[in-house]
Amino acid sequence: MKPNLLIVGNPTPRMMTQLTDRFVIHRLSEIDDPQAFLKANGDSIEGVATNGHDGVKPELMAALPNLKVVSCFGVGYDGIDATAAAERGIVVTHTPNVLNDDVANTAIMLMLAVSRRLVHDDAWVRSGKWKSQGSAPLTRSIENKPVGILGMGRIGQKIAEKLRAFNCDLAYHSRSEKADIPYRYYSDLTAMARDVDYLVVITPGGAATRHLVDRPVIDALGPEGTLINIARGSVVDEAALVKALEDGRLGGAGLDVFENEPDVPAALIAMDNVVLTPHVGSATVETRQAMGDLTVENLVRYFDEGKVTSAVPECAQLPAAR
Repeated sequence: MKPNLLIVGNPTPRMMTQLTDRFVIHRLSEIDDPQAFLKANGDSIEGVATNGHDGVKPELMAALPNLKVVSCFGVGYDGIDATAAAERGIVVTHTPNVLNDDVANTAIMLMLAVSRRLVHDDAWVRSGKWKSQGSAPLTRSIENKPVGILGMGRIGQKIAEKLRAFNCDLAYHSRSEKADIPYRYYSDLTAMARDVDYLVVITPGGAATRHLVDRPVIDALGPEGTLINIARGSVVDEAALVKALEDGRLGGAGLDVFENEPDVPAALIAMDNVVLTPHVGSATVETRQAMGDLTVENLVRYFDEGKVTSAVPECAQLPAAR
């Protein structure tokens, strides 16, 4: 018999075709009374497919006593209590590596868009100012500039690799220094922010990193500095960021993520030294397909082989992850 799979969120049509072939599907969004459903059927659910935004709420996990595997579409999984899952023997998986290039490309796109004032200059042309007022003001280059990367995991390393083409002077901050990373390490984030022109945030979200980029870090980056956030909105104190931009204490920002998505502060929307994108770091056709395929692969492998391809670190000790 096919295992029962609960789907949280909206998988792609390709994923649905693959999953329907292998599982009895229950879509949480299509269940009229989720509490009644879980009370009657919760013990039959063995797998959950979800995403980094929706995750698996603690009360949902508690209502699934025979849950064995949670497969998350996305590299970030802070919406899932992976530690609690591991304690129950539930293996949680995510989709690393397949999105590294496009997320890194998004970071560099935002750096270029802010430094070269892409949005401002696009409006300059469209408004007719080029014809009526002449050339737009000069912008800034990212060539040879000092760049600090907050988080030096797989994506952070990919960003650094790509920035070498711009001859950037690279530094990083993480929980500990990495022996195999050739870039300058800072144990103090504020000190790194003081020494760079661009601070790229690509550290995981969650309680441990909430508001890690706070007013002292933003002030250290300074009026000539630019903040790029492609991690999680929670990592940056958004109110402090807005105030620094309003006061001129920060030069600019490129933001793909926000604290209360999809709500974006009106003050940010009004600023022409800020570039905003709607959490699209990995949102290309090619990468989203690869992410979906890996999400499905983790589920299929678990029920076919008792193994998964890409368990999260908290679950690395479980048999399915070895």
